[in-house]
Amino acid sequence: MVVRGICILSAVLISACAPQSRIAGPVSAPALSPQLAAPLPEHGPLAINDYKITVASRIVAANEEVFFEPLPDMLKSVVVLEITVDLHGLPVDVYVVRSNGFRELEQVALASVLRAAPFDGPQPGVLHGAACVSFLETFLFRGDGFYQVLSLVLPPQDSFSPSLAGASN
Repeated sequence: MVVRGICILSAVLISACAPQSRIAGPVSAPALSPQLAAPLPEHGPLAINDYKITVASRIVAANEEVFFEPLPDMLKSVVVLEITVDLHGLPVDVYVVRSNGFRELEQVALASVLRAAPFDGPQPGVLHGAACVSFLETFLFRGDGFYQVLSLVLPPQDSFSPSLAGASN
């Protein structure tokens, strides 16, 4: 029984070390080029959800693999990225948190973030005193490889959801 527990624990630890799709590693300050970095923000979103919408809008505007029609009933893949942006709006780390295993779609999502950078730098209220901010963003892929970014997907207008209507239990 103890040996089995040790084997299970070993398997969990080894799987936690498995390589994840990553596009950017931490960027050191000397590597930053002033013309690449966005200026420090004077105005902008003060909450993380508003900042996510700003970043998602920039990703959509900078990429051609986006579709705007209503979401299909069945998606080919859902890719969730963790995006870390520094105070200048540069992505310092972007990696796949969740995927259906379609590596080519993971790469489309990762590359889409980098093509859209630099972003507007997050406001101090979003940073909460930190040097960078991390958040999750979800890419919803249909069968042809085109995607929508979840932060910009509006709920259907003809359906009622107590959570969307502000009801509480």
